[in-house]
Amino acid sequence: MSRVHIIGAGLSGLAAAVRLIENDVKVTVYDSAGHAGGRCRTFFDKHLEREIDNGNHLIMSGNKSSLSYLDRIGTVDPLTGPKFALYPFVDVVTKNRWTVRLNEGPIPFWVFDKKWRVPHTKLMDYVRAAKIAFANDAQTVADVVDPDSVLFERFWEPLTLAVLNTTPEKGQAKLLWRVIRETFLLGGQASIPLTAKTGLGHAFIDPAVKFIETNGGTVRVGARLRSAWMEGGEVTSLNFPDETVTLEPEDKVIFAIPPSRLKQLLPDIDPPEDEASILNIHYRLGRPVPKEALGDGPFIGMVSSAGQWAFVRDDVISITTSASDALGTDDMPNDQVVAQIWKEVCVALDLGEAAYERVRVIREKRATPDQSPAGVRKRLKPETHYRNLFLAGDHIDTGVPATIEGSIRSGDRAAELVLHANMQGKP
Repeated sequence: MSRVHIIGAGLSGLAAAVRLIENDVKVTVYDSAGHAGGRCRTFFDKHLEREIDNGNHLIMSGNKSSLSYLDRIGTVDPLTGPKFALYPFVDVVTKNRWTVRLNEGPIPFWVFDKKWRVPHTKLMDYVRAAKIAFANDAQTVADVVDPDSVLFERFWEPLTLAVLNTTPEKGQAKLLWRVIRETFLLGGQASIPLTAKTGLGHAFIDPAVKFIETNGGTVRVGARLRSAWMEGGEVTSLNFPDETVTLEPEDKVIFAIPPSRLKQLLPDIDPPEDEASILNIHYRLGRPVPKEALGDGPFIGMVSSAGQWAFVRDDVISITTSASDALGTDDMPNDQVVAQIWKEVCVALDLGEAAYERVRVIREKRATPDQSPAGVRKRLKPETHYRNLFLAGDHIDTGVPATIEGSIRSGDRAAELVLHANMQGKP
């Protein structure tokens, strides 16, 4: 029986492995790191003396591929979130607070209700912004939504930063619209924000690794692929530091690795750049964090601030700043950015003059691929000109942005292509 060799044990690689195992295909997953998960992982931080996630990730109740993946790997009760589609915000300068609440059903009655829409916006603001549905491939979010409007500052900009990890002036409007079409446009039942209850690794990674290994698959960490040998239009061997794996005639390969690494292995391709960065700061309070400001959810959006989203788990407050390279926080020394964002956190969570006990700064320099119109044009197809090589990852053209949902979809798609190729090869 043929085997599929998957290079990369991030979400896309694991999703591909799970899908293949469900179809009785043998798999071996390799990763250069000492752990599976890539950017989506949970680890014990010795300085904080707490488990934290490498970065904060939000999924939505309309992310069908993500929810299906969690169900198939057997994760038990992994997510938490409000009962309804609630998005709390605070302007840390004016200290104004508001909550955007989407009603159930596809008709957006919430935009007619001053209590639930963004404060100081009018119905026509939403009507005018609807032209994002007709954006072309070359237009950015700022091209189709008025950048001087209150709705832009309090909705479109935070949404673009969170989903596309870039500014509205750079992010492709069409790509953002695809998320809106699958979530907000379907109403509140598809737009409930969800986070991992005890950690991303516990929800998305550890159960997947267990599923793969329990069902006969192999996950090898600390195995960096040095090179792949191509001959006769296909991959014939994979070269690791401690061994060379020679492929059998029916074996397949999936590269589920970041664009910069992919370019090293396949110099003839031209993937999007992956230099968009994310700043994560984890503050340990030493006592349970008050949650009144969060409402029914585990997070709050922050406007007019360097920090953008504050997530709370027990006594740890985790802050995410997307597009930190474009917004200048990458250039700020750790002590400066920690002090500034802590002041904002104290406003956002109504902590007064509270002090934190310990802090950990994590800068992800290559967090996501370029999601500008130019970057989106360079997204790769999962097929390659090698008969037995397929691609997965958040830089693959899945129709959605580089998110957890996009990564899982890319893995599922690569697995489907392998299965189809296997069927084609049968006599």
